[in-house]
Amino acid sequence: MHTIEKTVEVGVPVRTAYNQWTQFEEFPRFMRAVRDVQQLDDKRLHWRAVVLGQPLEWTAEITHQVPDRRICWRSTAGIANSGSVSFQPLSSARTRVTLRVLVHPESTAQSAGCTLGLVGALLRGDLARFRTFIEGRGWETGRWRGEIQGMVVIPATHARQGLARARSA
Repeated sequence: MHTIEKTVEVGVPVRTAYNQWTQFEEFPRFMRAVRDVQQLDDKRLHWRAVVLGQPLEWTAEITHQVPDRRICWRSTAGIANSGSVSFQPLSSARTRVTLRVLVHPESTAQSAGCTLGLVGALLRGDLARFRTFIEGRGWETGRWRGEIQGMVVIPATHARQGLARARSA
């Protein structure tokens, strides 16, 4: 297992940075290896990517999500990975985004890519492109303001009222 952590500061408010990050289907616009993301429901996503020349697919489940703070996930099928992205306001117009990914290489080539820092460099570039993307726009392409706590999805309207409603996944 390899842990990769990269950080970028973006010149937008924390709400804008977080809202954009919840738009997973937009990831191919700034993540070089990601070819397609399909949002299956509030908690599950199907990813297709090409990393170090190898096509990869996986389904991921969001395990924890708190607006403007953190999103955590783990893969449930396909290539094994997990991680989190956190958002820290630095000022009213600046945010630190920290991406932490745990990769479980399935081949020697994948392991070598992690060990040599190639995957880390890819993620660093992705975060730089995220900064360029969101700063260039100045606003998000969409948003999802609900919360996820394990198996419980709290829609945005209920999250504001402090009410929890479980949804089947």
